[in-house]
Amino acid sequence: MKQSEIPQPDADQPMSMEGPRLELDELLAQLVDRAQDVMGAQSRLRGLLRANRMIVGDLALPVVLRRIVEAACELVHARYGALGVIAPGGGLEQFIHVGMDPETVARIGHLPEGKGLLGALIDDPRPIRLQDMAADPRSVGFPPDHPPMDSFLGVPIRVRDEVYGNLYLTGHDQSEVSAEDEELVLSLAASAGVAIENARLFDEARKRQEWLQASTEITRQLLSNEGEEPLRVIARRLQQIADADAVNVVLPTPEGGRLMVEVATGAGADQLTGLSYPIENTVSQLVLDNGRAVLIGDISLEQQHSVHLSEFVPIGPLMVLPLVGTQRVRGALVVGRLHGRPRFTAGDLEMATTFANQAAVAVELADARADQERVALLEDRDRIARDLHDHVIQRLFGAGLTVQSIASGLGDESFAHRLGRVVTDIDETIRQIRTSIFQLRGPLGPATGAVRARLLAVAAEIAPSLQFAPRLTFSGPVDSVVPEAVADELVAVLREALSNVARHASAKSVAVNLDANSHAFNAEVSLAITDDGVGMGDTERRSGLANLRERAECHGGSFTIRSPLGDPDSSGTEAGAQLGAPGGTRLLWTIPLN
Repeated sequence: MKQSEIPQPDADQPMSMEGPRLELDELLAQLVDRAQDVMGAQSRLRGLLRANRMIVGDLALPVVLRRIVEAACELVHARYGALGVIAPGGGLEQFIHVGMDPETVARIGHLPEGKGLLGALIDDPRPIRLQDMAADPRSVGFPPDHPPMDSFLGVPIRVRDEVYGNLYLTGHDQSEVSAEDEELVLSLAASAGVAIENARLFDEARKRQEWLQASTEITRQLLSNEGEEPLRVIARRLQQIADADAVNVVLPTPEGGRLMVEVATGAGADQLTGLSYPIENTVSQLVLDNGRAVLIGDISLEQQHSVHLSEFVPIGPLMVLPLVGTQRVRGALVVGRLHGRPRFTAGDLEMATTFANQAAVAVELADARADQERVALLEDRDRIARDLHDHVIQRLFGAGLTVQSIASGLGDESFAHRLGRVVTDIDETIRQIRTSIFQLRGPLGPATGAVRARLLAVAAEIAPSLQFAPRLTFSGPVDSVVPEAVADELVAVLREALSNVARHASAKSVAVNLDANSHAFNAEVSLAITDDGVGMGDTERRSGLANLRERAECHGGSFTIRSPLGDPDSSGTEAGAQLGAPGGTRLLWTIPLN
């Protein structure tokens, strides 16, 4: 187009400015909008930085978890927020929530268990963003008294590529949950994972430090004979470090088939200490049989084995560890938390295993100390018995010979008779000392089948029924000349005789003398039981005495019943028995050894 062809404005009409002004307003409006977007983004970034500072400002894990929820709610202007910690077996182990007052929480009841939308995020850990929760088919609704909620934003929190839990937000102030909100919460979740890991590492380091301090304290207590009992120190320190509510040390009873709570700390300690219960079908039996620790998330779900703790304390998570000794499993360490509390972790089990090993050492060391004290006692008894035998008896025997020789040289029969009685008393004293020597020294040797040991054992067995200890004396080489078969008869006779005294005689004392005569042509053994009771009386049943007589006659011997001051009656019949009333009773059971 030529220059002349270009239309020229009419000089008489003014130029219009409406078009450029509109374009400038639009540009200014766009600039303002973009400035607001920049300011909004800057505000969100400042909010994200502020939220990051909130969650990294503490290393206590419970505080960190709550601050994560509070920071997320503040970041996207959500009214309600929660963090669900995923349990190892699925579902929610913890549910930390903000935005609801305690009264509302109490009216709602139990906390969510990980179903509906919450469970969907657990099953598929990818962000969920909804404008209306009720419109989603995965929503299962709300329990009564639950406040209304519309929007929903859920993102997973990962710790070292493992889903630790999920962050749930709802009740946003704006009309909809934007993609920017999701990105901000995802960024916060990444920082939260780092904060959680740091808190867990710090908590583990703190526990290990306490663990080492406790181990040092326990080792020092194990090596000391004073202060608190080592098992109680172990249980108390384990309860503190493992954050447990109850710790029990259970040991098998001597008779077997039952367990006894040796030490109990924490909840129910007063009722549990000293408790004895059957071992059958218990978790402790499983640990004792297999020698391996058992870790249970919730004891209420355990159907096959019972736990004694659950009868006194509402226990949920449980650890039961074996006390492995040098030759066998000595017992079990039972550690529990109240129902609803977090379950024990593998780290808790590792830590508790060390305490269980120390408890096993404490049990073994206690047994070793008891054996050492017993050996020391027996050695002291052996020394006393040796001194009695080598010095006291020899001097008494020499004194008796001297008195006997003096008596034989006296012309006065009355003085000789009196000195003879002194010699008899000395002989009786020597016999009693020899019996005492055997009681002191007998347990040191392998004389479990010896006649003396067996009769002393019978006397100790019947003593509680008599309410006093019978006095036993032995004459002659009873352990060398009495055969095993006769020893069995003597044990049976003594048990029957002492039982009769306990039931019928009302005696205050009983003397038992076993005399073994080893002459080649007239060897015999006699067992005499003398009491100071009411005598035989007119009782009708004599089956026990008849048995004693039959035992003697089977060996060609005799059985005599009489009063200590009366005349003997070798028949052992009721007529002879009546001679023993009143004034006590003397039973004499004699059989030949040839």
